[in-house]
Parts: sequence; structure tokens; C-alpha cells
Amino acid sequence: RGMNSMTGFGRGEAEMAGYCFTVEVKSVNHRYLEPNIRLSRKMAALESPIRGLLKQRLGRGKVDMLIMYENHNEAQGEVKVQQAKLEAYVRALREQAERFGLTDDLALSHILQLPDVLTSEETQEDFTALEPALMEAVGEALDQLCAMRAREGDALKRDLTEKLEELGVLVEEITQRAPLVVKEYKEKLYARIAEHVSAGVDVEPGRLETEITIFADRCCIDEELTRLKSHIRQYRQMLEKNEPVGRQLDFLTQELNREANTIASKANDLTVTKQALALKNVIEKMREQIQNIE
Repeated sequence: RGMNSMTGFGRGEAEMAGYCFTVEVKSVNHRYLEPNIRLSRKMAALESPIRGLLKQRLGRGKVDMLIMYENHNEAQGEVKVQQAKLEAYVRALREQAERFGLTDDLALSHILQLPDVLTSEETQEDFTALEPALMEAVGEALDQLCAMRAREGDALKRDLTEKLEELGVLVEEITQRAPLVVKEYKEKLYARIAEHVSAGVDVEPGRLETEITIFADRCCIDEELTRLKSHIRQYRQMLEKNEPVGRQLDFLTQELNREANTIASKANDLTVTKQALALKNVIEKMREQIQNIE
């Protein structure tokens, strides 16, 4: 099945017993499956199996389905002349003509245009018997929709895989840089102390180690880096699952962003801060992409 996008379009057609069904379906991203089926009231009995098929084929997305039909049968209804209504119109019009001395120019074409003179009785259409054709058209539309969602999903998967590679590189760079931050702080601290000592200022040896320990603890990001690496591994595993994973990826992306924020706030180093901001930039692009994953 692979990863699917929630965006797509499909169209299906089928014919049966002189009826031609056309089905159009489109979907966009949504937190849950939200189907909206538009069809004639005459086909209301068939909405339930259509809705069931949608739930079977799609995991998430706002889905709009339009179902149209044409009846190509010759006898589509009977037109009747309402005799009593026609006679009433003729009698009333002639009375007025005589009363006002008007020329009697009544014509059948005029009278037939008056309200309720002509009525039509539509034949009762049994759409239950036509269910196989309708479901065939619905199935074809869903096949096209799902194929498009799958193609979009493959593109999203490739893009996210590339971004995970970028994250991996940045995390490794931060991992290499992090130990040097404390080392450089220690060297700078000792250099400053050496200046004070040469100037005759007494310095407590234990105080230096305490300062270094406090600094190292304050800017330690080992746990954040470990969690980042774990989240990236989980992300890769999710991308290979043959089931909807959009919600899980959304959660993992929030967790990635949380760790990147913590690293940026604890860094105490310009290089690490820049790398953490680069992490956040990639994660934000990923967040935008996964909004469309089923």
C-alpha cells in the first residue's frame, strides 16, 4: 500500500439499463475521514454502501464525491393535459373577451403555457436495481483517487527521507561540536585566571572546577541528542509502514522540534546555536509536508 497523500482526484463512469452514471471524487487533508456525498434524493438508499466503500478505501481526508446520472431511455415520463383546468381557463378568458368586447384570438399554444395545464408524471426509477453500475463508477473514481494519493505519497516519502538525511548530518555535527564547548570554556577560564594570578590575585583552585562543572551541566545536550537520534530512527521506520502514519509523524515532528528548541536554548555556543536553528528550519519544512500525509 505504501505511504499516501490525502490530496487527489478521481472520475468513474458506468452504464446499465439505459442509465449512465458519472462519479467525481476529490480529497484534501483533514484530521479525520470526512466524507461528503452529493447525489440525487432518488438514490438516497445507495448512500450507505457508498459511504461504507469510502471508509474501506480511505483512512483520512476531507472527501467530496459528486454522483450524476443520465437516463437515456425513451420513455422517461408521461405528459398529460389537465382537461378541467384547460376548460376553466377557456371559459374564463372568453367571458372576459365578451365583457370587454375583445377579439377572441385564443390559440392552443397560448393556453398550454398557462400554469398547470400540462403536467408530467416521471416514471419511478428503481436505483436499487442499478446499484452494481453505480458502485462500479464509484469504484473506478476511487481507484483513480487512490492512485493519485499513492503517487503524491511516494513524492512526500522521498522528500521526507532527504530531510531526515539533513537532520542526521546536523545532529552529527552538533554531537562532534558539543564536547568542544566545555573544553574551550575551560581553556578560556584558565587563561583568564592565569592573567589574574600573574597580577598577584589569589584564586581558589576548587572554585575553578566548580565553575567548569556548573557550566558543563548547564550546556550539556547529550540527552537531547540521544532523543533526536531515536526520533529520527522511528521516523524512518514509520515511513516504511503500509498503513496511515500521518498522526504519528505529526507527533514525532513536534518531539523533534522540542529537542531542537532545548539545544538552541542550552547551547552557549554560536556554532551549536546556528546548527540548532538549521535543525528547526528543516523540521518546519517536514511539518508542512506531513500535514498532507494520510
